[in-house]
Amino acid sequence: MRLVALPGVVGLLVLCAGPAAAQVPTTPVPPLVDPSGPPAAVPVGTGRAVGDAGTGLAVIRLLPNSAPTRSIIPGAEDKLPKQAGVEVGFGLASAQVNSEAYLSFEKVIAQASPGGIAVQGASPQTPGALAQTAPPGNQQPRAGGINPPSTPLDTLVKAGLLNGQVHAQWSDTLGPCVGTIADSSTELASLSALNAIPTLPSTPDLTGVFDAPNLDPAADQAVIDGLKNLTGGLSTLGGVLSGQGSTKTALLSLPNTLSARSVVRLVDIPGSPNKAVESTSTMQVAAVKLLAGTPFELSVNVVSQPTLVVTSTGDKATSTVKYTAPVLEVVQGGKSLGRLDAANPKLDVPIGIPLQNPAEKLPIIGGLLGNGQALPAGLSKLDLGVLRLSVAGLNQKGEDSTQPFKGYQLGATARLLDLQVLPTDALGLPNLPSALAQISLGEQVARAYAPTGGVICGATAPLPPAPQPKGPQLAYTNAAYHSVPIFWSGTVMLLIGVILVAALPRRKRV
Repeated sequence: MRLVALPGVVGLLVLCAGPAAAQVPTTPVPPLVDPSGPPAAVPVGTGRAVGDAGTGLAVIRLLPNSAPTRSIIPGAEDKLPKQAGVEVGFGLASAQVNSEAYLSFEKVIAQASPGGIAVQGASPQTPGALAQTAPPGNQQPRAGGINPPSTPLDTLVKAGLLNGQVHAQWSDTLGPCVGTIADSSTELASLSALNAIPTLPSTPDLTGVFDAPNLDPAADQAVIDGLKNLTGGLSTLGGVLSGQGSTKTALLSLPNTLSARSVVRLVDIPGSPNKAVESTSTMQVAAVKLLAGTPFELSVNVVSQPTLVVTSTGDKATSTVKYTAPVLEVVQGGKSLGRLDAANPKLDVPIGIPLQNPAEKLPIIGGLLGNGQALPAGLSKLDLGVLRLSVAGLNQKGEDSTQPFKGYQLGATARLLDLQVLPTDALGLPNLPSALAQISLGEQVARAYAPTGGVICGATAPLPPAPQPKGPQLAYTNAAYHSVPIFWSGTVMLLIGVILVAALPRRKRV
C-alpha cells in the first residue's frame, strides 16, 4: 500500500524500522594495517551487549514499505520489513548501545533530535541535535533546547518549545556494566500539523472531474452541487481547515506537553550472576485535538500511557516483551464516540455532505453539522471520506543469532495513535491514493540482544588509548547552523519530488 501524507512536519524518527535484531548501524571494521598497534575497542568476552530504544513524537511517512531495511547483521536485510521511501517526523529520543562497535564513541549514543528526514532508511545528521557519546563515560547528562530553525514548512506545521536531555555512560574497566547505559528524552510544549490535504483538489467546483463508480449521473450531479455550496475545496475538508482570516485550523494539534523517553540498561537475571539487556520506550501525553477550534472538534484523551519494554537474557525462554497498551477516549461535543484500546483498536469518524439542505456551508463530520448541532434524524448525506483513528498493535520478532556473537535478539514496535484521512468509494476522483494523509503519534521501538547466558560483567585492564576520530559534535555548532538553509531547501525539493512520484497514475483502488 502506498500512502501519501502532507510533507509538513520538521522531524525524523530514525529507529522506526520493524522490530529487528537490535542492530545499531556503526562504522564497518577496517582491515588491520599495523598488527602491533593498539586495539580500538575493549576486548571481546566481557560486557558484550547490543540494544536500542527509540521514541518519536510525531511521524509522517511517504511511500511506506518501499525501501529495504539496512542491518549490520549479515543476511538480516531480507528478514526485516521494508522502510518508507521518505520519513519525516518531529522530536526523537534515541538510546543506542553496541559493545561491538569499532569506533569507541559509537558504543553508546544518546540523542535527542528536533527533526530531519530519512530517505530509504538513511538519515543525515540534523542541525541542532543534542547528543552525548561514550566512552569515555559522562558523570552528568547533557540538557538544553533543541528547537528547529525556521523553515519553509512553518506555514504547514508549527511546534512549540522542544527540550531534550541525553546521558551516555561507559566504564573503562567494566564496559557497559554500569546500570543505565544510554538515556534520552524529549519534551514538546505544543504541536499542530496538517492544515490541508494536498492530494485533494482545492476548488469546490468538480464539474467534469467527479465521477463516482457507484453513483448514477444524477447522484454525481447532486454531490457536485453539494460541494459547490461548501466554503472551501476538499483539500481544506470543505473549508473546515481554512480557519478565520490568516489563522489556519490544523487537522491535528497537541495543546499540552508531550514527552518521550528511551533507555537502554543492564538488569539482573534471577538466579544468575550475569545481566540482561533491557530497552525501554515510554510516552507521556494528556490529550490530542482534532479540528481544534471548530464546531467539529474531537478530543482524544489518553487514559492509559503506553510503555514498551524489551528484555533479552540471551535465551529465548527467558527473554520478554512487555507492553502496556494505550487506552484512548474519543469525545466530540461532550459525547463519547468510543474507546480505543487493544480490544477495540480502530474508530472511524465519517466526513460527508448533506444532500437535502443546500444552505449548509460546511460538511458533516461525525454526528455534527457545521453549526455544532447534532445531525437531524432523516437528513440524507453522503460520506466522501473517513477520519480513521487507531492504536497500533504490538509487533514483535525474535530469533537466535550467532553474529556478532551467539545469543538471542528480540525487538518490538508500537504506536500511540495513527490518524489517517481515507477516501470512500463515493469520492469519485481519478488517481486517488488509498490514504490521503497519515500522521503517527508516539512511535515506539525497542530492541535488545544479549549473549547466551547473559552479559558477563567483570573488570578488565583498561586499554591503551587508540587514535580515533573525535566524537560527533551534534549540538549548537556554527557549522551546523550554516548548513540549515541548504538542509531545508533540499528537504523541500525532495518532498516535492516524492509527491510528484506519488501522484502518477496507479492501479485503481480496491
